[in-house]
Amino acid sequence: MKKLELHWRILIGMGAGVLFGFLMSYLSWGKDFVLDWIAPFGTIFIRLLRLIAIPLILVSLVKGVSDLKDISTFKSIGVRTISVFILTTCMAIVVGLLLVNTFKPGEGLPPETIDELTKTYASDAGITSSIYIAEHQEESGPLDFLVEMVPDNIFSALGNNSLMLQVIFFSILFGISMLLINPEKVKPLSKLFDALNDVILKMVNIIMLIAPIAVFALLSQIIVSSEDLQILQKLLNYGFTVLIGLLIMIGLYLIILFVFTGRKPGWFLKGIAPAQLLGFSTSSSAAALPVTIERATKHLGVDNEVASFVLPVGATINMDGTSLYQAVAAVFIAQALHIPLDLSDQLIIVLTALLASIGSAAVPGAGMIMLVIVLESIGIPADKMAIGLALIFAIDRPLDMCRTVVNITGDSMVSVLIASSMNKMHDPSKENI
Repeated sequence: MKKLELHWRILIGMGAGVLFGFLMSYLSWGKDFVLDWIAPFGTIFIRLLRLIAIPLILVSLVKGVSDLKDISTFKSIGVRTISVFILTTCMAIVVGLLLVNTFKPGEGLPPETIDELTKTYASDAGITSSIYIAEHQEESGPLDFLVEMVPDNIFSALGNNSLMLQVIFFSILFGISMLLINPEKVKPLSKLFDALNDVILKMVNIIMLIAPIAVFALLSQIIVSSEDLQILQKLLNYGFTVLIGLLIMIGLYLIILFVFTGRKPGWFLKGIAPAQLLGFSTSSSAAALPVTIERATKHLGVDNEVASFVLPVGATINMDGTSLYQAVAAVFIAQALHIPLDLSDQLIIVLTALLASIGSAAVPGAGMIMLVIVLESIGIPADKMAIGLALIFAIDRPLDMCRTVVNITGDSMVSVLIASSMNKMHDPSKENI
């Protein structure tokens, strides 16, 4: 019997996790059982992915840059990558604004629903901490994000997954330095990074063996911990607006891929499916990054020097799904609170969401912090801020899972696009997967 492919095994684990979670929700002891005896396996899996994320970025990026043999090739990859990321992010924000202004999900939301959500969530620790962090970020100077990108201690950066951009900076600098030295002198170092890269990718393969069990644990935990379903039903119009936008973005990715590379949608989706499913389960493109890189190189055929640059940078600064969500959420909140927004306000949303996405961490909940910055940029009063966030907080986690899928899909699409444009694609069937 042919072995079931990984994405099918993960899907089965997800489906079983959802069913098991609902079953446990109806038992008095079910939630505690899941949280005590099932959830830890999901936590262990995420910790394993985060464990190898930084080593993978460091090794693959150094190897990728140093293997280019030409500094002009690196500059070409960088310029093309950042340009495409900016374009797709702007596209996502515009799609979100068009949908929310067309469907107007915030209009007609009953006042009692607003009061109920405010009473339930306005003082939630997640909301208050998001407002505090966003206010701290706004106090920083206009170029502070550049300062934060440069590490003063690489070992501190390597020990903190939230400092991924600093690791990327060091890795690129290290790889460029190797590129500018006589190849014979750095040959032993190049062989070391080649071996380390193979070892880390093998670690990814080993960790993925428990992926179906892990997503079962993660999904069952989410189901038993879900909020009041009646409140979620009242936010369906808003949720559907976001989901329609996310589906449109995936459709646009597939169209762009076919038009510019001739690659078929089925080929792309099959290759990247396990990374998408992990992104959905973990709500973190950073946690799924090791798998995204492995799938792009070993299954889509993107050369390592392209994937090792595009994907880590994309996980840090390219968040199309999150940017679309912010556009919808900001206008939805303004509609619900009867705060009018003119064309200039919506243009400010485009600019602010674009800039906020660059500095946001690729972790669960980062979108809420970005949203606070967007809301303040369009003049939502401070006394309305907690109310606005409370309106969407109940449904934020499931939408976070969905927009992470779009973030990962967008990053993967760009990696194929850049690799194809530079003739840096290979036949994955010849790889030893």
